[in-house]
Amino acid sequence: MGLVDPLSTLLSGIRAEGSVVSHAVLEAPWTIRFADGAPLTMVSVLRGGGTLRLPDGTERAVRAGDTAVVHGPDTFHLADGPTSFDRPHAEYEIACFTESAERTAQNLGGIRWGNDPDGATALIVGAYRASSRRHERLLRGLPPVLVVSEDADVCAWLEQAAVDAALHSAGSQALMDRLLDWALVCALRAWFAQARSDAPHWYRGMADPILSPALQAFHAQPSQRWTVAALAAQCGVSRALFAKRFTEIMGCPPLTYVTEYRMEEAEALLCETDLAIAQIAQSVGYADAFGFSAAFKRHRGLSPSVFRTTEA
Repeated sequence: MGLVDPLSTLLSGIRAEGSVVSHAVLEAPWTIRFADGAPLTMVSVLRGGGTLRLPDGTERAVRAGDTAVVHGPDTFHLADGPTSFDRPHAEYEIACFTESAERTAQNLGGIRWGNDPDGATALIVGAYRASSRRHERLLRGLPPVLVVSEDADVCAWLEQAAVDAALHSAGSQALMDRLLDWALVCALRAWFAQARSDAPHWYRGMADPILSPALQAFHAQPSQRWTVAALAAQCGVSRALFAKRFTEIMGCPPLTYVTEYRMEEAEALLCETDLAIAQIAQSVGYADAFGFSAAFKRHRGLSPSVFRTTEA
């Protein structure tokens, strides 16, 4: 049985399909308003720096080499510094996914823009569309903004890739999409590795030497009849020790996690496939449609069929 990678599974639901890479070159003072309403927005600072202002007013400085991933969908801002919001400045809005949004900079998508081609600050900006319900579990584990740092070589490569994509030659959209996907995976992996206790429960569990075998086994075959004893056996520890450690690290008892994961998978299958309720029930570990429907309604407040119709 191969190793299961929950991060890859979660990222499969949030992709840069048809998204826009914006390459901004700016000279202070300036502000950018991000109005995409995107689940995630990535801002990589190639040169210079700025100040992020989140919807709640929290400010976070970013500098050359930093990549910030902002958890949407609320509007947020980036400025060259905190004082620029209150004095005359060049003002831009990025709203690539909002057709009715008015942009003050022309043709932001995929080209170099700004108020000075030799400006002190250069940015790569990308917004991500959601293509699956699975991304919601990923987003719940993220802070409003996370920041990781890269070295100068990576920044130079990113800038050159953005310049190449701006040529709009054959394959340029695919190049931009894959650029954003690659950058997001790198940023999240780096943040998860350094986040320690702030990392999501499932990530810490997969890194735990005792819990990891059980989580690997469950994620590989969620349709099996898993019990606490069966999960503990995967780890070679007693049921009591396993349950105690699982609850401490994962934030809930083992079977609560199993049920929540199955419900999330069921939601995705109901929304994204035409599988019959009985087929979905079996794929997420229920012997029949009746038992699955009762469990789903107990946890989600709607029967599977009503949920599917409502979400559609």
